[in-house]
Amino acid sequence: MAALIEAARAPDYPAEVVLVLSNREDAPGLAFARDHGVRAMAIGTQRFGRDREAHERAVNTELRNAGVQIVCLAGYMRLLTPYFVGEWVGRMLNIHPSLLPKYPGLDTHKKVLEAGDAVHGCTVHLVTEQMDEGPILAQAQVPVLPGDTEETLAARVLIEEHRIYPEALAGWVAGKNFKT
Repeated sequence: MAALIEAARAPDYPAEVVLVLSNREDAPGLAFARDHGVRAMAIGTQRFGRDREAHERAVNTELRNAGVQIVCLAGYMRLLTPYFVGEWVGRMLNIHPSLLPKYPGLDTHKKVLEAGDAVHGCTVHLVTEQMDEGPILAQAQVPVLPGDTEETLAARVLIEEHRIYPEALAGWVAGKNFKT
């Protein structure tokens, strides 16, 4: 999210960040967004109980009210319902810390280390109803080094996430001729 906000500050960047929205009121990204002049809000899940779709309808309302045209997920650690994915089909991107289709879901760094993989990385993809299975827009690799821990590997992957997410969004927007 921070990398997208920073990239969007360039005058020639083809997208504008108009809203940062979280399901967690304590998400650090909210303060970062506000500090950078971007509207930020949280819609907590507590008041919706187990009704994920009701929560997503509230999220969708705020996104539409803000004039959002493309949703970029970053650290949004919830599975989305078919309702929400359907509302944003073809207009929702995600960044995932693995070289999809390898290691969808959680604990990717641990899985890479346990498997003894020589490379790891990250993927920007379009969101579909299946978790981490949408069309791939960009990937970046990092080597797995001797002595790597989940933390050291995650730190190198994060650097690449910050690099490729803005690039992938810009390329995808340009190819779609969105007016943002």
